[in-house]
Order: sequence, then C-alpha cells, then structure tokens
Amino acid sequence: MTYAHETRRRRTFAIISHPDAGKTTLTEKLLLFSGAIQIAGSVKARKASRHATSDWMEIEKQRGISVASSVMQMLYRDHVINLLDTPGHKDFSEDTYRVLTAVDSALMVIDAANGVEAQTRRLIEVCRQRDTPIITFVNKMDREVRDPLDILDEVERELGMPCVPMTWPVGQGKRFGGIINLRTQAMTVFESGSERRPQDFETIALSESGRLAERFGAEWETAMESMELATGASPAFDHEAFLAGKQTPVFFGSGVNNFGVMEVLDALVDLAPAPRPRKSALMVNKAPVEKTIEPDDAAFSGVVFKVQANMDANHRDRIAFVRMASGKYTPGMKLKVQRTGKELRPTSVVTFLSQRREAVDEAYAGDIIGFTTHGGVQLGDTITDGANLQFTGLPFFAPELFMTVILKNPLRTKQLQQGLEQLGEEGAIQVFRPEVGGPMLLGAVGQLQFEVVQHRLKTEYDCDVRLESCQYTGAR
Repeated sequence: MTYAHETRRRRTFAIISHPDAGKTTLTEKLLLFSGAIQIAGSVKARKASRHATSDWMEIEKQRGISVASSVMQMLYRDHVINLLDTPGHKDFSEDTYRVLTAVDSALMVIDAANGVEAQTRRLIEVCRQRDTPIITFVNKMDREVRDPLDILDEVERELGMPCVPMTWPVGQGKRFGGIINLRTQAMTVFESGSERRPQDFETIALSESGRLAERFGAEWETAMESMELATGASPAFDHEAFLAGKQTPVFFGSGVNNFGVMEVLDALVDLAPAPRPRKSALMVNKAPVEKTIEPDDAAFSGVVFKVQANMDANHRDRIAFVRMASGKYTPGMKLKVQRTGKELRPTSVVTFLSQRREAVDEAYAGDIIGFTTHGGVQLGDTITDGANLQFTGLPFFAPELFMTVILKNPLRTKQLQQGLEQLGEEGAIQVFRPEVGGPMLLGAVGQLQFEVVQHRLKTEYDCDVRLESCQYTGAR
C-alpha cells in the first residue's frame, strides 16, 4: 500500500522575514490567488473592518502584528499547499523556529528598500542548519528602493549561496514598469491596485523588444543591461542544488498590489519539494536506534510542533498542531502519544484556514492537522498508530527574562493556575513554581511574550494580573 501519488501533491512551506517586510500581506494574496478566500484583508489600519485572515487573535488585530504562527491549507493546480505564516518579531522567534522544523521549504520575503535585516539573518541560520530550500521574494518594488543588483549581492552574501533571478524588475518606485519573467520570456506590465487578479495584467513577449523599448524608454534599457549582468554572473538554475539548499531562485514584485505573486505560487508548485523523509529514533530494548521514516510509508506518524489554547473562546479547547510524517489519517483511527504511552482520542480533527476549520476526511504526509484535545499532549510529542518512534529535533530555548506574577483578585487563583498551565504547555511562556509558597515565576525569551500572556490571561481566563520584576537572571 503506497500513498506516493497523494504525498507528491503536497507542498508545505513557511513564510519567513523581518517584521514589516510584508509576510502577512503576501500570505493573503497567495490565499486570494489560489481561490481560498474571496477578499484579501489588510494588516495596516486599525480601523480596517477586514483584518488579515492569518491574524486572528484579538491582540494581533489591535497591534497589526502576527503573534502566533498560523496554518492555512489551499488547493492550487491540483496540489495541496500547506502554508504557515510565522511571527516576524524576534520575541516570538521560538514559535518560528519550531514551525521551521515542520516544513519542507521556506519562502523568504525581503523588503527591497531595507535588504536583509537582522531577524531574517537569524531565520536564515535555522534554515541553513536543516538545509531547507529557500525561495526569495523581493517585495515593495513599487516604492523607492535599492538597485536590484545590490539586493542580489547582499542576499548572496547573507545566505552564502548563489541567487538565480527568475523574474527581473523594470524600473522602481513611481517609474516601476513591471517584471520580466525569465521562465516564460515575457514582460508583465505593472498597474497599481489591490483588487487586480493575475489575468488582469497585460503581458508582452520579449521578442517584441522594439515595442517595449519605445514604451518604457530608459528604464527598459537599464533593466536589460542589469539583467544581462545578473544572469551572466549567476549560475543556471539547478533543481538539485536548490533542493539541497545550495541555491535560491529570486522573484521581484509588489505583494500589496498583487503583482509578481502568481509567479511565486507557480514556483512553489513547480520547484518546491514534496514531503521528505524524516529522521526518528526507534526504541529497541529501551535503546534508541536511528530510523528514517519515508513519507510513503503506510503507518501513520506525526509530531506536535505547536499547541494553541483557546482558539475557540467558547469551548476552552486546546489544539495540537501535528505535522504528518507518514501514512494516511482517517477519522476514528486509534492513535498513541509515545511519551506517555496513552491512547489519544481527539474530540475532533481539523484542517485550517487560520481560525476557520474544516473536519478532516483524510490527510497524508506533509499535511498539518489539528487534534482538539483537553490536555495530555505537549510540544515535541510523537503520535503514531502503534510503532514506538520518537522524532527528534524540536528546539527549546532557555529563558532570558523573568517576572513574578501577582494576582489582583486572590479568589481567581484556580483560573490563574489553569491559565498558566495551559499557556506553558503551549510554549507561549515558561512557568516556574517555588518549592515553598510564594508567587509563580514566568520566564520568556522576549519582553513582548509577557505582554501577550498578560493580555490573554485577562481576556481568555478572566484573571487580572500584575507582573513585577524579580532578582533571577537565568534558569539552569
């Protein structure tokens, strides 16, 4: 029994970048073009009635940033695309690092005015350690930005691998004329406006160079010169090198104007890898033996890379996000959590479009499914239909900042304990208890984590708390 046909249709990737490079906007446009949503929400204005689909927490809508990574599944050209939008802010990089262990490739978004920024560098390192293939998208070409050759040069230096341009911009800012697609040998003409669909843009073949030169003048000449320089200096695209994380294809465009996004979506289907084998430890006589799990294997296995409490405020539920590594999921399967040896009986199993969910009829390796549970599952747990496996490689970080929790109303102690226990399991914060009475301590990697936890304790558990500084500086 093999599921090769189904697993080859799967593409699972994360969008990574520095805050404000346009990740969430790009996510919206990819969903729009694949037909998963009808109107793209905006991230910007607080007064906007439609927020981005992937920013569903109350605090995300207020601040216009992504706090938790969200998962979205869509169908495009007969492929199932699982997209993870990650938080760009460095205080939530723990969440992003874990997400990167659950994907097969990454889409790196770069702000064309700022180039490669600090947070992008940290994420690149994680991708490099795992040899994750990276597709690069240079965003915001409709603004006054840096020269494309400069940007390519910087990306090559930072990534430590050659860039292969797949599209090339003609002009920039007010004089941005469009992009030349090197795969189809045609130029797509830019028009601003966030309501445009890919078929609304005018396309002219490169063979009509006279007509193009006449229409775009000096910008066209400059673009042709710099494009020849770039293609001359970069190697030809080599699919094997890209899959091994030794080369990155580069695309230019403007996410907010829906421009250049279609080329990226096509590249994800044509170039990005299908689910790959994953390493695990098989327990033999209580000693771990390394074993590679193939995605086409018939036995079900998966790993929990994220736990999210209270996605539905009415039901106090918890969702364990599981990246499937092999086999097929069907409703009613008997599953086991390897760490405890207990049977897992989820009340419902869903796929996501951020907060909207649909019940799963079947899922295959590469898919990300959510088990609704009421506890008993934590980050890094391996779930199988029987075999004694243990997947390795989920990162955990030592906290660098500590705060004491003071409850304003002592009658809410039970709610506080429940809230902190659930948020701790989720990995949103680390909770430390004193051996002898006294207030609990919270440990975090970034300051913003405390604010989010304080906000969520109040809105989700009705606990008003005060956070005070304490004398601790490290946990050993």
